[in-house]
Amino acid sequence: MSYLHQLKRQAQSLQSDQGAQLQGAEANTQATEVACSRVWSYFSELTRQLNVIEPASTRMGLDKRSMWPDMKQTGFRFDARKKMLRDKEVFDYLAIGWQILPRTGDVRRASVSVNFPPDLERVQTRLAAGHVAHDRTEQRHPESNALLAIVFEYDLTARASVLVTADHDSARLQFRLACVNGMEIVQHSLPASQVDAATMDELARLIVGEPSRFP
Repeated sequence: MSYLHQLKRQAQSLQSDQGAQLQGAEANTQATEVACSRVWSYFSELTRQLNVIEPASTRMGLDKRSMWPDMKQTGFRFDARKKMLRDKEVFDYLAIGWQILPRTGDVRRASVSVNFPPDLERVQTRLAAGHVAHDRTEQRHPESNALLAIVFEYDLTARASVLVTADHDSARLQFRLACVNGMEIVQHSLPASQVDAATMDELARLIVGEPSRFP
């Protein structure tokens, strides 16, 4: 076998591998787009219904001593954006966002005082998860200037969201839940093939505070 023939066989092998990779990428892209379309249809309808129902929020609080009053979830909005991938327009992300407001009365201010690092970290994490507007002040000893406590004054309102980001190369959807069923951020990745009506139903149950098997 001549050296030129060896190079020809090597080139053919590479072309075959590249073709298989391209077919795999296209199959993953198609599966991801199907899953995103399911999410699009579900979210667009879910937001309309929840804006009428205004479901109660899960009991919330920055710590056990500072529990919030009865809250409602309202102002649901849906958004979806696309991008170009390998000369094709595909979904980039899909998201719903909403407000958490007092069930009755106007939004009022509250405060919480912390003086231990674990408590401080927990309060800051929950404030960030819910995008809670707040002010921070330090309480110090009048003579020694030693730090006694940190006080957070905040509005009794929060924002929640579900962001779904598409990964077409791996055929997976990344779910980012912020202030859903608790003042925390939770992320979970699912294969596109598992994002079906049953999975979306479980996510909806989680949002409204019912028992849910959403991962």
